[in-house]
Amino acid sequence: MKPKILLRIASILMLLHTAGHTMGALTWNDAPNAAVAQVVKGMETVHFAFMGRQVTLGLFFSGYGFINIGVLLMITAMLWLLSANGNNNLFSGFTGLLGVFLVIMAMLEFVYFFAFAAVISALAGICTLAALFFKDRVSTKTI
Repeated sequence: MKPKILLRIASILMLLHTAGHTMGALTWNDAPNAAVAQVVKGMETVHFAFMGRQVTLGLFFSGYGFINIGVLLMITAMLWLLSANGNNNLFSGFTGLLGVFLVIMAMLEFVYFFAFAAVISALAGICTLAALFFKDRVSTKTI
């Protein structure tokens, strides 16, 4: 399979991951039951001093969610841009790095979050690493 197609598949998977994460990040404080509502209320109302500022765990949680939206969008864009630059000297380095990162991210998502997010990241990582493998095979066939 062509590396370009594999990287575009990985990019689309990460865009879907970003959309799901965005929905979760924007609605994390919509509690499904009274027990969770009590925890969320505590996260949003208990303030403490951190680095000279009064904050809550809810602010931290929201901030990490918003930052991760940006990171996921950056990964999506990088995969798409790499798909168009298979002959670039940086292709192998960035493709390998992103592939390994996505596989590790999938493992962490499986342990700390849920399987669906992990599967999406794992598939994107496998597609990315496969693109690197097929790039080498395609370039040796043309020589």
